[in-house]
Amino acid sequence: MNTLVTLSRGPLALTLAPGCGGSITHLQYYKTNGEKIPCLRAVETTLDDALDGACFPLVPYVNRIGGGRFVFGGKEVTLPRNLDGDPSPLHGHGWRASWKVARQEQAEAELVYRHDADEWPWDYEARQVFTLEAAALIVRLSCTNRSDALMPCGLGLHPYFNCGPETLLDAIVESAWTIDEHALPVEKVSATGRYDLRSRRICGQDLDHGFGGWSGRARIDDPALPFALALSAEGTRFLHIYSPPEGGFFAAEPVSHANGALGAPESEWDALGLNILGPGESMAIGMRIDLAARQ
Repeated sequence: MNTLVTLSRGPLALTLAPGCGGSITHLQYYKTNGEKIPCLRAVETTLDDALDGACFPLVPYVNRIGGGRFVFGGKEVTLPRNLDGDPSPLHGHGWRASWKVARQEQAEAELVYRHDADEWPWDYEARQVFTLEAAALIVRLSCTNRSDALMPCGLGLHPYFNCGPETLLDAIVESAWTIDEHALPVEKVSATGRYDLRSRRICGQDLDHGFGGWSGRARIDDPALPFALALSAEGTRFLHIYSPPEGGFFAAEPVSHANGALGAPESEWDALGLNILGPGESMAIGMRIDLAARQ
């Protein structure tokens, strides 16, 4: 369960926990004097839950399905809860599953997870490829429909970042969704005021919201780091921000579909970013985190 995979290139080292949701436990920058600087939130102990890690995959859907129920092709699908205290299933299966190491090299690794149909009535295969460059991490997440029927699909990645009072997030988004007491979307509004993400102090902001019209880029600048972090993503029109009121960390999640999309009428799925995969078809997203010079 807790066997780790470590990659390195130049000053960067990446540690993965395949058996714990195929998650990242550390992305570290090593200074010439040997000092370690965490680029993502670091795990201080053995990782037993992906929620406590640095990053994990979202597959085959992102965020919540209200009440665990949706209708596709005239058939109702009902899914069980997968997080204590939350009435809705969250983030799919991958983050609660054990992944296998398909390939490992010094600076690249590939993990695979195969899901057999159960309450989610489709077989699928998910893969993550992690690649280190001298000053960047690249993650590619894909999903292939292995069933003989059409399957709805969405993907996302869930990186956590350390933060303090001076941490700035800069991202261009057009819209946001207000949420109810269960963090389910209620109303689409303009990304202004409370939902403005331009040069935003991001720590402790009491946000658990989805944003639309994302440019695919975000910049994180923290004076505690000797560099800024430039996040970019492909195949993700939406961004989810989780910034709990107690501070200390936040998540900036590139995702392919809007929160709660599966619970919306099927006629709205395309606009909300959901993909429909035929038998043998695949979709993929990519995320890149660069160590960037301060502007």
